[in-house]
Amino acid sequence: MKFFDELRLATRDEALKLQSTPQIVDALHGRISRQAYVDYLAQAYHHVSHTVPLMKATKACLDDAHSHFRTALDEYIEEETGHEEWILDDIAAAGGDAESVRHSKPNEATELMVAFAYDQVQRGNPMSFFGMVYVLEGTSIQLADMGAKSVQTSLGLPPAAFRYLTSHGALDIEHMAFFENLMNEVTSMEDQVAIIHMAKRMFGLFAGVFASIHNEAGAVHAS
Repeated sequence: MKFFDELRLATRDEALKLQSTPQIVDALHGRISRQAYVDYLAQAYHHVSHTVPLMKATKACLDDAHSHFRTALDEYIEEETGHEEWILDDIAAAGGDAESVRHSKPNEATELMVAFAYDQVQRGNPMSFFGMVYVLEGTSIQLADMGAKSVQTSLGLPPAAFRYLTSHGALDIEHMAFFENLMNEVTSMEDQVAIIHMAKRMFGLFAGVFASIHNEAGAVHAS
């Protein structure tokens, strides 16, 4: 079995738990308030703003034996630079205060997710970072494909409020094909274990980020 398939199989239960998070289920069905959408974007800003720094940290920690993966990170860095600004633009288009978000602090769950990623890269195996890539890109594809239109329709917001979700979703479909090929080149058992471990933990931590967002529309529906 190729490693990408092993990664998907090994994290299947964790992925299903993330997908069952009430806030994600509500979003996919358009049961979300405008404030909850803005709050989601705020947390996305706080973790996406660390994407490039995490990639640079990972690249700096990889040795010469992983030079191919350093090159791949250069491509990721080029693609991901500036995406946090897309999110701030979306917040403004949705009627939120983008500058307030820029200077705000993340929710505890978001802060812990980002901190765990840095810890694994800098204290553990830097190849583990690719486990985070697997979780975040796969989830953004799901939200972009199934959630953006539902949320836009239910809230009546302009397309300009969904640049991050729609554009990032399209990019991540391309990225996931690239990622699958890249992961199939991971031959070290130690690296494979580290990537799977990160992905398992990241599914749970990312579920916590969504769970930290209050969605009045979802609560009303549930009642």
